[in-house]
Amino acid sequence: MLDYALLSALAAVIRTGSFESAAQHLNVTPSAISQRIKLLEERLGVVLVVRGQPCTATEAGQRLCQHVEQVALLESSLRGSLPGLQAESRPVMLRIAVNADSLATWFISAMAKTEGYLFDLVLDDQDHSAEWLRRGAVVAAVTAHDTPIQGCDCHPLGALRYIATASPEFCARWFTDGFSARAATRAPCLVFDQKDRLQAEWMRQVLGTSLHPPLHWLPSSQAFVDAALAGIGWGMNPEPLVIDHLRAGRLVAIEPDQQLDVPLFWQQSRIVGAVLSDVTRAVVHEARTMLVQV
Repeated sequence: MLDYALLSALAAVIRTGSFESAAQHLNVTPSAISQRIKLLEERLGVVLVVRGQPCTATEAGQRLCQHVEQVALLESSLRGSLPGLQAESRPVMLRIAVNADSLATWFISAMAKTEGYLFDLVLDDQDHSAEWLRRGAVVAAVTAHDTPIQGCDCHPLGALRYIATASPEFCARWFTDGFSARAATRAPCLVFDQKDRLQAEWMRQVLGTSLHPPLHWLPSSQAFVDAALAGIGWGMNPEPLVIDHLRAGRLVAIEPDQQLDVPLFWQQSRIVGAVLSDVTRAVVHEARTMLVQV
């Protein structure tokens, strides 16, 4: 049998990053946390925590942390039907995978419409966030995958619209004769990270071919906007982040009639659906208000 007092100590160390912070979180001494982790590792015969700054979980440790969180969610779902079940003193932790542009545009507003939860957000590209659900590492995800993952419910949210934007000065320098394949192979392009395919998809949509422009790597939604404003490069920016800049003329749409709409979906673990019902309603409502409905 698993000892949940020991597992709670493990989860606290991994989530806070240190034995001292975990001790404060659980209102015990660091020595007590250390003893609990040592005892759990001895009982299971595996190392669970890689000591460092911060402390991190081994694969086995991460699986146990996920188990603790799922148990907490399941217990929370029982309280509505079992009033005598003692309420947890701390809010329920929800680990959710979300893409950076959704976080920068509409997801925070959805979070603000819920109460009684703590959020542990994992950032990943919308084309890859579903993998976190498949591994059981999160309970829900904002994803581009429209096919329900096994054991999950899927809700369409709408599409996040992207516009290829650059400063007027950048366009005057690089796109004097318009956006062409020749110009696109020379003009510096902004890319979020190795998973970001938006710029490449848009160039294929507009020019009908794959190109390889010089790249700036900027893993930040706001940095994308700032870099475009500064004339460093061009990139696909979410419409909500640049609409005011476009209206004021600080940015221009490189091809105004060629937007790129990325459909998004909310996938949630069915086993904790009751606990996530309020969050799901807030996410779906906010997304359908903020995103393009296609």
